[in-house]
Amino acid sequence: MAENYKDIEEFVKKDEKLIDLWGRRNPRFEKRYEQSVIRVISDYGVGASVNTGAKGKILGAGYEPYIMAFFIGLYANKKIPLSEDASELKGLGQPLQYWGNLDSKKFRKAYPNLRSYIFIALVAKTDIDWIALDKGVIEPGAVVTALVNTMEEYANYGFSVMEEKLNENKGYFFSNRAFLDMFLQLTDKTAKDIEQDDSPESID
Repeated sequence: MAENYKDIEEFVKKDEKLIDLWGRRNPRFEKRYEQSVIRVISDYGVGASVNTGAKGKILGAGYEPYIMAFFIGLYANKKIPLSEDASELKGLGQPLQYWGNLDSKKFRKAYPNLRSYIFIALVAKTDIDWIALDKGVIEPGAVVTALVNTMEEYANYGFSVMEEKLNENKGYFFSNRAFLDMFLQLTDKTAKDIEQDDSPESID
């Protein structure tokens, strides 16, 4: 059913889509990653009027490392639940609907379509009874919460990987190819795993 995401979007009201409800959410992360990852590679927490380009940060807004962390978790197909201690968690500060909708200080063009790709992935990876939602047995808000929880858990794993890489080599992500190489490795591993799963069993 995940492939019919455009229909899933319409489940809320005629004047509102499920993706819009999701877009108003502000995903959380574990505070420990703010200093060890997010602020190391992005302009998170820096005012828009401050020129931070000279500081060598490779990413702009704080949601950019969050996006990277999410896709690392997604492609690795690994999640880590967030801490149950609310004092150890922090909201990112910018609702999903604003992610990538403006040209960045890093001279990158806006990339709003990425939000749709993330939403589609979450629909595919979250166990939701869409029929129950359609019948009104479960509320749209509960579905959105489940989608956000999935996103947070994938990102939490991704941040753990990014922190480990930075602990090993503080300059790891300051190469133009760092994230590209990481995603290529993850997708290659995924492709090989699929090939192994699809290979015929020996009859010997």
